[in-house]
Amino acid sequence: MNNMQQPGPGAGGAAPGAEAPGREFLTFRLGAEEYGIDILKVQEIRGWEAPTAIANMPAFIKGVVNLRGIIVPIIDLRLKFRLDAQYDATTVAIILSVAKRVMGIVVDSVSDVITLTAQQMREPPEFAGALDTRFITGLGTIDDRMLILLDIEKLMTSRDMQLMDEVSAQA
Repeated sequence: MNNMQQPGPGAGGAAPGAEAPGREFLTFRLGAEEYGIDILKVQEIRGWEAPTAIANMPAFIKGVVNLRGIIVPIIDLRLKFRLDAQYDATTVAIILSVAKRVMGIVVDSVSDVITLTAQQMREPPEFAGALDTRFITGLGTIDDRMLILLDIEKLMTSRDMQLMDEVSAQA
């Protein structure tokens, strides 16, 4: 009778807590790893096009693109995370709305949108200060997949990302 505690679809849609509907994440690949970001931050996904470079920026800031009249800084997350960056047919830019700014991140490929329940999300592991895990909100598991869940807001508003304002001002 315990399996009757979980009612069918539609019942419990207004239940308190994040468990009932779960959270939706856009999943993408960087190298061999799969990551997830909150779908509510995603504005659109675009095929790779080389942005206009801005002088004196770190290598991970690829430049800017004009997106329907809005100048959008483009960050290559692969370079930011010290991975190799190769641009091919699967390379995409995910356009995000973060901290009242529009910006893009370059990733190897986009996988899909998944919903994770609270039971499928775990706290990030502790590395005793050896690694910077401030931008990792947790690990998600679905079937045999493990996702590194990023807090894209923290990542994009970190101190080194303040260069975004300089990029936008120079463009």
